[in-house]
Amino acid sequence: MKTLTSLGLAFVFTLLAGCGKAPSGGDAPADGKLTIAFLPKSKGNQYFVTCEKGARAAANELGVELLFDGPTNTDPAKQNEIVENWITLGVDAIAAACENKEGISTALKKAQAKGIKVITYDSDANADARSFFVNQATAQGIGETLMDTAAQLCGDEGEFAIITATLTAANMGEWRKHIEARLAAKHPKMKLVDTKPCDDQKDKAQQEATNLLSAYPNLKCIMAICSPAVPGAAEAVKQAGKAGAVKVLGLGLPSENRQYVKDGVTQAVILWKVEDLGYLTIQATHALAKGTLKPGDKSLKAGRLGDMPIEGDAIVLGKPFVFTKDNIDQFEF
Repeated sequence: MKTLTSLGLAFVFTLLAGCGKAPSGGDAPADGKLTIAFLPKSKGNQYFVTCEKGARAAANELGVELLFDGPTNTDPAKQNEIVENWITLGVDAIAAACENKEGISTALKKAQAKGIKVITYDSDANADARSFFVNQATAQGIGETLMDTAAQLCGDEGEFAIITATLTAANMGEWRKHIEARLAAKHPKMKLVDTKPCDDQKDKAQQEATNLLSAYPNLKCIMAICSPAVPGAAEAVKQAGKAGAVKVLGLGLPSENRQYVKDGVTQAVILWKVEDLGYLTIQATHALAKGTLKPGDKSLKAGRLGDMPIEGDAIVLGKPFVFTKDNIDQFEF
């Protein structure tokens, strides 16, 4: 997501520098555990907090030392800095959600050159900078589900706008490409009037949505494609007194949008099981580091998730799911 943000939980684990790795307490490890470093786009984002929960569950099952660190806000340069630090520390593997595809690939390739195994998740790097990408859902599936749902809510005609995290986020760029392709192919009476970034911040998303409502008086729908933007857009629509008149949908967590959905401000939240994404990522990273996951494999045994399909170099979690007023109370995350 996020990427589908706004809960300030941070978990910082530190290793001792040098050849040996150590857990956060600072004592030299005696058990020879693998150390996997898990990089979110931003560690205060509830989407990635939920990913980290799943990642930690997998790490505990596998007996892995897990490092979790990332920028406070979306900052590609900070991601690179953290990766460089992990290279110096000599971690065994890195799993990264990439804010800037080109920017982080150089650092990840450097890690590979040092013998560190690299997997990406949520948002990909260049293919030569990692071995596999753990894909929450295909970009086409996400884009088409978003566009089809928006069209359904709007009676298949009218103006809509997109709020994204940043204009450079690799995964969101792919989603927007497929949104626009689906728009052209299947929904010609819908019109995309604007796309605005919110820097993965709810307050900025709310302000951008308020601006959009003012700039486009005929706006029928706001599509938010990062998690903090969904409640941000909903709050703007609510405060403008346009609940129901301007539809809100997007990629986000049920827990962050439940009340807006139940109140009829947000009509649909689209996502996947985020905790499972973190869990699958660590399962895959561990298998890669142990040599049981290799190029050409068609499936991966992933603990409680069972056999997960591999399409080329992408390990696929599943299809997007649409949360509505009718089903949102069935989900806790």
